[in-house]
Parts: sequence; C-alpha cells; structure tokens
Amino acid sequence: MDTRILGRTGRTVSAIGLGTWQLGADWGAVDDDAARAVLDASYAAGVTMYDTADVYGDGRSEQRIAAWLDATGLRGEVFIATKMGRRMDQTVPNYSPEHFREWADRSRTNLGVDTLDLVQLHCPPDGVYASDAVFDSLDALVADGTIAAYGVSVETVDQALAAIARPGVATVQIILNAFRLKPLDAVLPAAKEAGVGIIARVPLASGLLSGRYDHDTAFAADDHRTYNRSGEAFDVGETFSGVDFDEGVEAAREFSALARAHDLEPATAALAWLAQLPGVSTVIPGARNVAQAQGNAAAGSAPALGAEFTAAVRDLYDRRFRSAIHARW
Repeated sequence: MDTRILGRTGRTVSAIGLGTWQLGADWGAVDDDAARAVLDASYAAGVTMYDTADVYGDGRSEQRIAAWLDATGLRGEVFIATKMGRRMDQTVPNYSPEHFREWADRSRTNLGVDTLDLVQLHCPPDGVYASDAVFDSLDALVADGTIAAYGVSVETVDQALAAIARPGVATVQIILNAFRLKPLDAVLPAAKEAGVGIIARVPLASGLLSGRYDHDTAFAADDHRTYNRSGEAFDVGETFSGVDFDEGVEAAREFSALARAHDLEPATAALAWLAQLPGVSTVIPGARNVAQAQGNAAAGSAPALGAEFTAAVRDLYDRRFRSAIHARW
C-alpha cells in the first residue's frame, strides 16, 4: 500500500482509505459483525486512514470504529478523520464556538479519545468560508488539544478554493472520480501548492464505477441511492456524483472496458487512477463486505496507469457528463 503525508496534518496515511458512512446508515443494513469484518479486512490490506462523521447513524459509525480500535489495540496506529456541523440547521450562526465544543466533545466520547486526529466541517454553507470567527474557533480547539487538525468537506470547487486559502485548513475533502473531473482543473494544483491534503470522496460514484449495476438495479428503501436521486434529502451530487443513473450505467460500461484493457477490475482501476493523480492525498471508498474492502485496498499498490488512461477518462467525461454537471459543482 502506498502512503503519503496528509497535507498540513503532517501525518502519514494510506493512499486508499476507508469511508465509513455505510457502517452507520444510508446504504442499507450493515450489522456489527459485518462492520467489524470490513474494518479488519481493510487494516489487514494496509488501510490506515478511516473517515467518519458524527451524523453517520447518529454516531453509530464513530462508535463502531471505537469498539474496533479497543478490540484490536490499534489506537494510535491508524488515523481517524471525523466531521461535524450537520446536527443543526445549516446556517452560519450555528457554526459557533459553543456548538463546535459540543460536537467535538460528542465525537471524542464516541471515538474514545482525548484529541481528535482531524475534524472536518461537514459541507457547510457558503457563508462559513468567509467567516474569520469560524476559523478562529477551530484554531482555538487545536490550541487546547481538543483536535489535532481541522479541514473542510466541500460540495463545490469554489468552496474548496476558499478553504485552501485559509492558513489553518489542513485538508479538503471533495467529490472526485472519473465522472466528476472539475476538481482537476484548479483545486488539485492549488492544494498541492499550498500543502493542503486532498481527500477524494465518492470515488466510485456511489458504486457506478464498479461496473456491477445495470438499468434495472434496485437499492433498499433506506439506501440514499433510492431516496436521494433527485436531492430530496441532501445535495444530489452525493448520490451517483449527480449524474443521471442510466447515463452512468452506460458510461460505467465504457470505463469497465478501459479498466479490463489494463488487466484491472473496474473499481480497482477507478481508485488507483484517483490515488495516482498529483495532489490527491488519499481516496476513501466505502465497503459493505470483506471482498469490497480487499478489492478497494488493492488499488493502493496498482501499477501506474499513465497519461493514456487519463486521456481516455477525460474523453469519456467530456462526451457524457461535462455539459450536464461541470458547471454545477
């Protein structure tokens, strides 16, 4: 598994991490044993970066990670990033020192730690990025040892660039995959120049890039791929990267053929390509079972895919998605 320094945190993390939204909620049922098996398999395959949030299952994801760390004795051996800010209405006044303290203390309890490795503001509204008071409050949490570092999870390129310009921001988490290429234009170069870590989320476009779905694929009622296809619950870009599902299925068939021409499974190729982009620190696919966890982690030691592969990905994006989504995020 390749490793890198995660931006201004100064910490070393695996090139392929594990996103743990699915271990909390919104991806169908995952029980405690299945969650533990995914965490075990990921670590065994070299994953040291685990991303969670206080609202994933109302803390269930954080708690499952804590129980796993206690059972395995891995505290201090892996990096745990969490998020805060979506427990209340998304208004700038709610991003206050009092709420930051409340949310951070709740995550510290859930994760069983005194100091959180990384806390990311969880896709806050635009006004937050312009507020000096917000970032002063985060600096205060670093100063008193509540958190070791902070970052921002964003929806748009403009938000990412605003966050990168903040001197205390250690990381930016952004949707980036073969169906969402806009961050390549300005965000990755700016982050690399500033020394800010980039955490690529939704790297498989909610599973589309695995090549396993067809036009008739159905998802559970409690899976966001059922209930958020039009943005009914949160930003539509979080579900299938905002692309039309049927168009995504067709594009995924093209991508799968490209991947197999390089002797890689589609999901492995999609993750390896992302991890190899200049400026990307780590990629955080989710996994609901051991096979997925192992397949994802394999991308961290895949051979270099090169400029020809990147050109093919850009061509696919330009033909199928650019006109529909490039300006939106």
